[in-house]
Amino acid sequence: MYYTNNTSSLLLNWYEQSKRNLPWRNTKDPYKIWVSEIMLQQTQVNTVIPYYKKWVSAYPTINSLAETDSDSILKLWEGLGYYNRCLNLHKAVKIIVSNYGSSLPKNPNVFKTLPGVGEYTAAAVYSIAFSDQLPVLDGNVKRVLSRILKICRFTKYNKNRILSKLKSWIDKNNPGDFNQAMMELGSTVCLPKYPNCRMCPLKSICKGFETGRPESYPLPNKQKPIPRYLVLTGIIWKNNSFLILQRTGYRHLTNLWEFPGGKIQSNRNPKLQLTKILTKKYNLKVSIQNKIGCVNHQYSHFGINLTCFNCKVEDGSVPIGIQPYRWIKQHEINKFAFPKANHKLFDIMKDN
Repeated sequence: MYYTNNTSSLLLNWYEQSKRNLPWRNTKDPYKIWVSEIMLQQTQVNTVIPYYKKWVSAYPTINSLAETDSDSILKLWEGLGYYNRCLNLHKAVKIIVSNYGSSLPKNPNVFKTLPGVGEYTAAAVYSIAFSDQLPVLDGNVKRVLSRILKICRFTKYNKNRILSKLKSWIDKNNPGDFNQAMMELGSTVCLPKYPNCRMCPLKSICKGFETGRPESYPLPNKQKPIPRYLVLTGIIWKNNSFLILQRTGYRHLTNLWEFPGGKIQSNRNPKLQLTKILTKKYNLKVSIQNKIGCVNHQYSHFGINLTCFNCKVEDGSVPIGIQPYRWIKQHEINKFAFPKANHKLFDIMKDN
């Protein structure tokens, strides 16, 4: 078997006929392409589309994003997950405004050093927006090339093999379309399970297809078990307002707002445990009242079983801790970005 020179032609012809009509494919604006690539990391296309449209409507330029505050962008990003993507994008555009006159650096190697960018995003943005001949290597492209080359494991050696092959194939006139076609092929045809090889423009050069079991390449990574935590939390009322805290300094769900509480080892005596948490962690003295309910939620890196109680703060008790806090009314919930588990609690509150 050998690879012919018309590989990119086969791929680009297929892409022209089969590509999905996605909003970020109707622009050459490097900023908007960048936004789409950040949103698409570990998130499905159909989920991203409405977020992308709202984002570019609210922040159509690098300057408009740089000038806003992090709370506003987190609220717009709310529900999309992986919130560090959003915060890193915000940091990066501020650097671009400050150091590069509000335009992306001419050198993609400089761009990839900005917060949250990296090699893949730089290659995608610069190939699509500026026609730089830089092959992209995301999860979909890795899978496509692993099957074509019959690669079982994505080692450093095999990564170099894949990059070498992509560099020899990439269309010199349309590198952006070539990269998008590769990603589209992995997203719509060369699927992890049940690949639709009949529709693949590259099946004639695919060693995995030759074996009759292309889904065997590459071998799946062993998944580490995701930890689950028991969490107690309280909606602490003062008159008609309740207390929320901002998650500053956390690895996950950074800068989102939540109710005060903490992890526990067991659900024995939850009211007593919650009293101790609120006293020790926040110096809050409260009377714990009725149980609001329990919610289970799975985030990307962990899951929680969250039990929540209505609480009433004692007169003169003020929260003390490292987290910023606010007292808000129920109609102000939509002004702040909360984790999804908290929104499940809000739904329970509405029903009660």
